[in-house]
Amino acid sequence: MNRRLTASHIIRSRIRNRDSAFHPRHTSYKWFLLANVMLGTFMAVLDATIVNVGLPKIMASFGVGLDKVEWVITAYMLAMAVMLPTSAWMADRFGYKKMYFWGLFLFTLGSLLCGLSADENTLIISRVIQGLGAGTLQPLGMAIITREFPPSQRGIALGFWSISAAASVSFGPLIGGFLVDNFNWQLMFGVNVPIGIVALMATIIIQQEYVNKRTRKFDLIGFLSVITFLPLTLFALSQGNAATNSAGWSAPYILICLGIAAIALAVFITTELTIKEPLIDLRLLKDHNFGMANLIMLMFGIGMFGSTFLMPLYLQNSLGYTAVQAGSVFLPVGLIQGFMAPVSGRFADKFNPKIPILLGVIILAVSFLLNTKLSWLTEHNFIMLSLYLRGFAMGLMFTPLSTLSLLQIPREKMAQASGLSNTVRQLGGSLGIAILATLLTTRVAYHSQIYGQAVQTSSPVYRTTVTGLQHSIEHKAGSSPGTAQKQGQAVLLGNISKQAFIQGIDDDFMFAALATLIGGIPIIFMRTRKKPLKQKE
Repeated sequence: MNRRLTASHIIRSRIRNRDSAFHPRHTSYKWFLLANVMLGTFMAVLDATIVNVGLPKIMASFGVGLDKVEWVITAYMLAMAVMLPTSAWMADRFGYKKMYFWGLFLFTLGSLLCGLSADENTLIISRVIQGLGAGTLQPLGMAIITREFPPSQRGIALGFWSISAAASVSFGPLIGGFLVDNFNWQLMFGVNVPIGIVALMATIIIQQEYVNKRTRKFDLIGFLSVITFLPLTLFALSQGNAATNSAGWSAPYILICLGIAAIALAVFITTELTIKEPLIDLRLLKDHNFGMANLIMLMFGIGMFGSTFLMPLYLQNSLGYTAVQAGSVFLPVGLIQGFMAPVSGRFADKFNPKIPILLGVIILAVSFLLNTKLSWLTEHNFIMLSLYLRGFAMGLMFTPLSTLSLLQIPREKMAQASGLSNTVRQLGGSLGIAILATLLTTRVAYHSQIYGQAVQTSSPVYRTTVTGLQHSIEHKAGSSPGTAQKQGQAVLLGNISKQAFIQGIDDDFMFAALATLIGGIPIIFMRTRKKPLKQKE
């Protein structure tokens, strides 16, 4: 009798589990899973954007320059780039739910440590921990979605997944600006802790474990070579024109870093193309669409991440915006992107996905070109117009590009493909920040020299300007004539420095526009199908 009751209880329990909305066989399961993944993605992308508006306060708090503070962003993105391909192997080996959970845990722990950091080095190390967690979340989230949703629904699912990233783009800078202005910059990181706890609980309740039956060997040589190549390359790029490096690009330690990075890159490429089970399956790039899409994402990453890094610096340092004012300008960007992503994804499922991608490239380049006209008199509406266009362009591009790139990738290769795609995108973003920060330093120095040479202290115009400033200072500040004259000269030189900084920002946006247009060329050669073949289950 007890055995019958026990057997009956087990059968009823199995039926209840099968009927549960969180059971893989339930029709609603994949949508709950999508919501769970969107929450993790929101967190990861949030911390890539929330920090931008706090950089001036962090620089002031620790007394460091741009060449040091850029690593607060670069360290995060670099750790993500290292972890992105590794997470695919770990998920195949230990299970997707388990690794997704530990990714969330590392991210939440890193956020807590960032908020407790007392110096810039501790903050950078904590950002690395954050990046390791975020580098686990993004590729696994994309792989989970592509595994659970059939090709006919994949475009709309990826579109909704993009909403979480778009929401982070919108609300990240705004939330960060509010916390910086009203509290302190440490809370920019602390705000992730309660969200992380909720995401951890949701992962435990919703996700069902999935372990790939085909477990690959860990590619130790590939891992060691890639973690050598990436940080040394970015370090050399960021230090080439740093204020602490008087020798410039010819400095011995810069040359050594570049040499070791080149050797590591050669070892990495050779290893990944020759061994049977590579860390990053570079052979996937032989797929025409996938290879083209990754080349495009590399170029786009340089422009998009770099421009997001530049705009808050311009708004706060040149126009005098507060952190919350600088963050608020990004609010429409994510909202527009989030609205357009599902629409373009639906369009890509039914029609030619190259149309919205090409249109998005053109609009994105135009938005960067508009930013080459920035000055200290630029009106708010002009700035917002460029950001409206940017959000619209990104919403058009990314979902169709993701769908098109994965068109012929086998289902069992999705984790590897998504890991490689995200690695390339983060690499592009890290390179973008390093290149544009270096270019900004170089161009500001160049324009400062040009403007300084144009100022002739013996010219009537210079004397008239300084005299006018002197009289104004005497009248308003009550300074003595001699002091007022020196203060007037300082105001004039400060204005020259300010204009040189803005001109450097304009030059950076021109570089971003050119990189975007060049990155759009491979789209023409991508192949499309109105009804892609269904992948094997």
